[in-house]
Amino acid sequence: MSNMKNTLSRKLLTRVLSVYFVLTLIVTTGQVFTEYLNAKSHIEGELQTLKNTFSTSLTRAIWELNMAQAESIATGLMELPIVEGVQIRDENGHYISNLGRTTEQPSTPITKGIIQDHDGGTFGYGFPLIFEFSGRTSLVGDVTLYSSIQIIFSRIEVGIFFLIGNAIIKTAFLVFLFMSAFRTMLTHPLNELRQQITDFNIDDPESSKLHLQVEDDNEFKLLENSYNSLVDGMIDFQSRLKGAQNELQNANRLLDDQNISLEQEVAKKTATLSRIMLDLEQQKDELIVNQRELHQENENRQFIEDELRKRNFELASSMETLQQTKDQLVESERMASLGGLVAEIAHDVNTPLGIGVTATSFLQERVNNLRKSHEEKTLTGSTMSSFLSEAQQSISLLINNLNRASNLISSFKQVAVDQASEAKREINLKEYLHEIIQSLAPSLQKSQHVINISCPDDIIVNCAPGILAQIFTNMVMNSLIHGFEYVSKGTIYLNISENDGLLTLDYQDNGKGIPADSLAKHFDALHTTKRGRGGSGLGTHVMCNLVTQTLKGDIEVFSQPGKGLHYIITVPVNS
Repeated sequence: MSNMKNTLSRKLLTRVLSVYFVLTLIVTTGQVFTEYLNAKSHIEGELQTLKNTFSTSLTRAIWELNMAQAESIATGLMELPIVEGVQIRDENGHYISNLGRTTEQPSTPITKGIIQDHDGGTFGYGFPLIFEFSGRTSLVGDVTLYSSIQIIFSRIEVGIFFLIGNAIIKTAFLVFLFMSAFRTMLTHPLNELRQQITDFNIDDPESSKLHLQVEDDNEFKLLENSYNSLVDGMIDFQSRLKGAQNELQNANRLLDDQNISLEQEVAKKTATLSRIMLDLEQQKDELIVNQRELHQENENRQFIEDELRKRNFELASSMETLQQTKDQLVESERMASLGGLVAEIAHDVNTPLGIGVTATSFLQERVNNLRKSHEEKTLTGSTMSSFLSEAQQSISLLINNLNRASNLISSFKQVAVDQASEAKREINLKEYLHEIIQSLAPSLQKSQHVINISCPDDIIVNCAPGILAQIFTNMVMNSLIHGFEYVSKGTIYLNISENDGLLTLDYQDNGKGIPADSLAKHFDALHTTKRGRGGSGLGTHVMCNLVTQTLKGDIEVFSQPGKGLHYIITVPVNS
């Protein structure tokens, strides 16, 4: 047995150590990968820190067209250990400096800081160079700093060697410990058991009993006791067998006298017994077949149960993943709505600010002309009157446009803060709805659509205003994008009433309406008729969730083709 290759102890030791080797390999690999990610994150942070160090001087150098200084800065950056390549471009995407290991960049300029991985094991951090002058900002170019995987590995090389060495030492110690334990507790007792069983003497069973050198009361001790009990039974059986043999000899003498008379009876009994034995053998075969079928059926049931458990676990994991994805898409839709509102407000505010800048430039020019006339002593009364008239017109133009911009920003500021936060506060519903409409003014100014609101002046609600803003904004934008797609002048009606602590919002438009098949899926996630044209299918789904789950209310939708869209929303006043 000691010469066998596939011994029980060797198989057990091989399986235990195999599992440990695999676990050690997985853990060590995970630690090395974590070290790699941490080192890469630190290097990316250092590249971003370099931006604060030299971006100001580099921006001024490019603004002043001092390309020699820009190239000198690039050369200095190449001396840093973490930098393997530097690209400096002007606002047109033309390279001012391209040193070290770099990758060809698209011609479009970089407008914000971004980290990208490139081919060849390099990654870079690119950011724009923006020069500020007289309160204005200008994009003068961009910079991309490159680093590589070799730099990352140079930083974590010692840590990797330490992790691998630690794993090797622990593995070697564990292998030695397991081999010693298996040799002492399993291999040696098994060899001793095999040797004593091999030396069994059938003529002297008493001397063939097992005497294992095992101190603990374990399975080997139990096997020794069982084997010795079997030997004692054999000894007792041999003793009884000898007595039976003596009795049999005496009986044979008596049987010899009775053989003649009993032969016929024995023949009959033998035939009957043969038939019984055949029946018993047949029943035994049937029982064996039934046992095999039962065993196979149990195995099939166990396999089906295991498969069902696996499928249930996979289904639970899939449902959790789908829920997380759905929550992320809803949050993305919410922030995308706010982003679109920001872009439109910024465009609409730009017009009065541009007029204000023009009026200021005109007024500055007239002041310079007046100063020049005063210094040259050519100032006349008509010149002063003309200046005062033009100055009054410019100041009026400035005040009107700055007030217009201030009102737009003030309305948008409160609506934007409310949409980004879910903090509760008391609001006058009518005033707040007008603030929302003013924040939507850029979208309404592009068309002839009109919003009519009927709301009592004294309705005060305590809620998160951002939720109401998002619900109302989604309904209005849904009408503008879908309902008024082929309508040049649409009208939106919003009637608000309060009764017994319930707030009812009755929203209607005179758009093109919704077919019955689309109306049934109106609040479903990802359902949209604008697939591929900017529609996400989440607007109405988000609105339904906000009404039913956040505000604990109800929402109903009614529509027919050509007869517009109609929402009825009912929520508690203090939701």
